Amino acid sequence: MVKIENWIGDIVVKYRWLMAPGLFLLAMLAASGMQFLTFSNDSRMFFSEENPQLKALEELERTYTKVENVLYIILPKSGNIFEKKTLAAIEFLTEEAWKIPFSSRIDSLSNYQHTRALEDDLMVADLIRDAKDLSPEQIAAIKEIATTEPMLVHSLIDEKGSITGININIIKPDDGSYKIEEVSQAARDLKQLMDERYPFLDIYLTGGVMIDTAFGDAPRRDMSALIPIMFTFLLLLILFSLRSIFATVATLVVIVLSTVTGLGIAGWLGIVLTPASANAPVIILTLAVADSIHILVTAFYRMRLGDAKHSAIRESIRVNLQPVLITSISTAIGFMTMNFSDAPPFRDLGNIVALGVLSAFIYSVFFMPALMAILPLRVKKEADTKTNRPWAILAEFVIARRTPIFWIMIVMIIGTSSGISKIYLNDEFIKYFDHSYPFRVASDISAEHLAGLEIIDWDLKSGEEGGINDPAYLQTVEDFANWFREQPEVRHVYSITDIMKRLNKNMHGDDPAYYTLPEERNLAAQYLLLYEMNLPFGLDLNNRINVDKSATRMTVSTPNIGTAAILSLERRGRAWLAEHSPSMQTYGSGLSIIFSSISERNIRSMLKGSVIALILISLIMIAALKNIKLGLLSLLPNLTPAFMAFGVWGFVVGQVGLAVSVMIAMTLGIVVDDTVHFLSKYQRGRKEHGMNAEDSVRYAFNTVGSAIWVTTLALVGGFTILSFSGFQINSHMGAMTAITIILALILDFFFLPTLLLKLEGSK
Repeated sequence: MVKIENWIGDIVVKYRWLMAPGLFLLAMLAASGMQFLTFSNDSRMFFSEENPQLKALEELERTYTKVENVLYIILPKSGNIFEKKTLAAIEFLTEEAWKIPFSSRIDSLSNYQHTRALEDDLMVADLIRDAKDLSPEQIAAIKEIATTEPMLVHSLIDEKGSITGININIIKPDDGSYKIEEVSQAARDLKQLMDERYPFLDIYLTGGVMIDTAFGDAPRRDMSALIPIMFTFLLLLILFSLRSIFATVATLVVIVLSTVTGLGIAGWLGIVLTPASANAPVIILTLAVADSIHILVTAFYRMRLGDAKHSAIRESIRVNLQPVLITSISTAIGFMTMNFSDAPPFRDLGNIVALGVLSAFIYSVFFMPALMAILPLRVKKEADTKTNRPWAILAEFVIARRTPIFWIMIVMIIGTSSGISKIYLNDEFIKYFDHSYPFRVASDISAEHLAGLEIIDWDLKSGEEGGINDPAYLQTVEDFANWFREQPEVRHVYSITDIMKRLNKNMHGDDPAYYTLPEERNLAAQYLLLYEMNLPFGLDLNNRINVDKSATRMTVSTPNIGTAAILSLERRGRAWLAEHSPSMQTYGSGLSIIFSSISERNIRSMLKGSVIALILISLIMIAALKNIKLGLLSLLPNLTPAFMAFGVWGFVVGQVGLAVSVMIAMTLGIVVDDTVHFLSKYQRGRKEHGMNAEDSVRYAFNTVGSAIWVTTLALVGGFTILSFSGFQINSHMGAMTAITIILALILDFFFLPTLLLKLEGSK
């Protein structure tokens, strides 16, 4: 390996005028693939095609209707919906909402299909008509109906009549004509019109369309805000650390080339960017710094000792090629094992970052040294660079107090890792976005007063054509709905039995005593047919009853209760069906259920990836160090930070969601960097310079301590900046990774040297 290292150093310096421009042109060729990058903001992108919950949802949508929605929340500043001017505004918005592209159904207080008996006829009509002409008596009657109707209360209106919602169903055609930006912009334009026309109302906008729009806005926000901050931070850090404008420029060129290469190759491969994978540039920018810093710090160190520039570059490549190669491969392996993730965006993130990291290795080892060999560098010589330095002081401190430091580290590891017991699995996909997103504010208001956006859909089959009219079937559905209404998590239940009870009452002269289910099958069928014949366009029951009337769809709505509570509620619902109606046994479905299951599925799948990454990285370390003991010993400071970080997370946050489920595999490769460089310098001191363990620790601190410190600052800074993302998945990923890297630095500076001294101190 020494011959190869010397040969590469010679080649880089000798052919510097060919290598630097050649690799730059190669990077531009790879970067040209960025023109093929596309972006997806569909919230279903987090689910793989083989996801069983997604398959169940798609089956339910094929049976009924596949829709998205836009939801307007109307909050009068007076606190009373039932005022003439407010009812007129609701009526106006209901009519205007039909102009939103791809709208197929509008549900509001205004067009709620109120039924009543008129002699022997069933009258079906909008609850509110010509609101501006309503009398106080008529408004009072409307309020009485609206605040007592089970299908409206806690769905489109609260029980006090202080807030209401208008829901627009959006059908997504399969011909590719659907453009979410067109729909969301039309919805925003209508909101702006309402704000200008009705200033006495507070109007909020949410729904599935706005959530998907936010998934598109999140990466644009992050890339426009975080990347400039990250770039500025790295510029200042590198300039301060290296104190060389040329070296700073060369390093920045390397990280830019690495980033555009990773994204360009992703474009050539047809990878679609998502909110999770779109932050790959921030991660690549952060990781690409490390290799260049290690090579430059060593080169400057040799030049301060008196080496000529070209000789210093050759020596830097010689001593750093192996650890830089190991860390690059290990980091790439860690990210590539994200392909085990059940969420495709994390697979794409892992692949893009892996490409960027491997590109950074090539540019750091070949392009950057060649460029530095061309550029004029001046480094002031120093008589003695091994003493009177912070790293020499730190080395002496660790060596002199090795025993107490070792046991303090053991206590720290055990103490922080114990926080893992406090971790619980929970996700709230609405809270993926912070309150800087208007839809998040609207969603919180909806969850507080109305049905909320977390739902469970139940496809309740009767087992026969027309079976939904069977009184026994209807009674089971009614009992199931009532059971849900008794559950503390449930805000609203939409069941066909509520319509059936109202129709039965209507057909008996609106006698409240008949607000029960029909007792005969033919009566139920007649009532339903009569009702459907009187429904206007866009308000039919196709979204509730299947074509042959053998099944109905029941929707259970909850406020934002999180994944753990949603899954618990769904399991209890299945248990109720298994006990009371085994023939109707089914699974609850809906986006809330899929999001609730994805974290658990992802953790299981990522555990496999983490084990494989651990095995591969262990074999690489043993092979590179040519020492089984040191290779296995390196696993302690590499694995332990992840467990400690989870412990810290358990103490501070507790809740673990989708983002944190990929952390072990992702950070395993990153934290190897410092360990490898420290061990390689320690081993070089032992083998090349014949030093004992203590002197080898001193040698490692003096030669690599500064580089480890700078690269750690860069990594922590980069991921800390990512933690300020308004998108929770990126925010949690950044925060957790930053914590892990900080802990890894502490272990590499205090635990690893004391461990080496305990094992090899007597040799």
